[in-house]
Amino acid sequence: MRALTDPEIRASFVNCSKGEARRLNLPRGLAELPWEDLDFLGWRDQGAPDRAYLVAEHRDGLVGVTLRVPSFRRSLTKTNVCSLCVTAHAGSGVALLTARRAGAAGREGNTVGTYICADLACSLYLRGRKKSAAVTRPNESLPLEEQIARTVANLDAFLAQVRTDTLAA
Repeated sequence: MRALTDPEIRASFVNCSKGEARRLNLPRGLAELPWEDLDFLGWRDQGAPDRAYLVAEHRDGLVGVTLRVPSFRRSLTKTNVCSLCVTAHAGSGVALLTARRAGAAGREGNTVGTYICADLACSLYLRGRKKSAAVTRPNESLPLEEQIARTVANLDAFLAQVRTDTLAA
């Protein structure tokens, strides 16, 4: 992923108002992020633990979505798998993140959700730059490039669900 600027990130959001996008907290150390290892930019809001954000290239450009994180904790004895990168995590390492749909559907309260690495570091888990706590990532027969392509395809499918209303217009 190419390095993104503050204005690019804020302008990319499709499921919140421009005012909300202006007020959201960007990740700290934006310039120091390992951009060459990221397939998307994802972060949790340090000031609001129930909020997360994701920005990625999607079809016709940059798309950002605001996400809600559930406040309950999952069992520490179960292993869960991220729907994007297929990384296994123990306990609360995977969360059901929900996004309000873009456009009129979102204003009516319609949402979509998927299970994602709770820290939104899918790209780093794939490349071995970050390790899942208490769970070893299984060896996959797919080469890294195909694992990355699968993750991007899974993310594209989720973003398409969020954008359904605006693409039809």
